[in-house]
Amino acid sequence: MAKMTFETALKQLEEIVAQLESGNLPLEEALKKFEEGTKLSKFCSQKLEETEKRIMMLTRQADGEVTETPFEA
Repeated sequence: MAKMTFETALKQLEEIVAQLESGNLPLEEALKKFEEGTKLSKFCSQKLEETEKRIMMLTRQADGEVTETPFEA
């Protein structure tokens, strides 16, 4: 997953969820898909956390000065 993008991982995760929700997979295959989905979910969460840390909000102070402050959800 080192070269995978967030968008690719999310698309794969969505496909796995759809497959699991269909209920048409044999047990062993469903388990493998679940494990893969868990890894993809963790990857996506890490990417979101990294991105969130990089986002900076510009805040205008009372005196008109603009400062950067870390983004907080």
